[in-house]
Amino acid sequence: MARRILHVVTNVAHYADPSHPTGLWLSELTHAWQIFESHGFEQRLVSPKGGLSPLEPRALKWPLVDASAKGWLADKDRMALLANTVKPDDIDPADFDAIYFTGGHAVMWDFPDSTGLQRITRDIYERGGIVSTVCHGYCGLLNTRLSDGRLLVTGRRITGFSWQEEILAGVAREMPYNAEAEMKRRGALYEKALLPFVSKAVVDGRLVSGQNPGSAKATAKRVAELL
Repeated sequence: MARRILHVVTNVAHYADPSHPTGLWLSELTHAWQIFESHGFEQRLVSPKGGLSPLEPRALKWPLVDASAKGWLADKDRMALLANTVKPDDIDPADFDAIYFTGGHAVMWDFPDSTGLQRITRDIYERGGIVSTVCHGYCGLLNTRLSDGRLLVTGRRITGFSWQEEILAGVAREMPYNAEAEMKRRGALYEKALLPFVSKAVVDGRLVSGQNPGSAKATAKRVAELL
C-alpha cells in the first residue's frame, strides 16, 4: 500500500489587525507535495475548522513565488483542495503514516489550541508514524501531549521560524507570541541555522522539522527517507 501523508493548513486569513492579511505560505505545501508525489505517496489536506485555507499574499509575489506555487495556482483541481479541506473529526489517524504541518504566520492563531489536530498528531506518533513541521508549522506542536501527559516536544530537537527571522521580516511586533521562546519554555531543544532564512531540517527520531519556507523541500525529503 502507498504511504499516506496528512498535510495541515490554516483557516486564518489575517493578523489580529483584520486589515493585515495572512494565510498559508503556499510553497511550504507545494514543495513538500511534489516530493511526496514523486514517491507515490497519497496525500490529503486537513485544517482546524475544515473548508477554505486562505493564502498568504506575500508568498505569491516575486521573488518568493516559484514554479511549484505557480503551477498549483493555475490548477483548478488543486486549488479546489484548498477550498474544501476536511475537519479533524473527519480524519482517522490510522489511515496516515505521517502528518506535515505547513506554515505561514496564520497558523500561530489556529494551530496551537486545536484539540482535533492534537489528537491526530498524538495518534499518528504513538502508532509509529512521523510528525513533521515546517516554518511556523511547529506552533501546531506547542500544546500536543502524548498519552502519558508529556508534551511531545519536551527534550526533543526541533527547529522552526526563529525570532531573529521574525524581526528581519518586519513583523515581530504583530506576532501573538514568540514561537521560538515558547518552544524552549516547553523544554524543546530548539536549533536554527547560523544564518537566517537558510534551509535547515532537523531529524529527531520520528520528529522532523524545517526552519523556514526554504526548508520545505529538505524537510519533506527527510520524511520520505524515514518512510
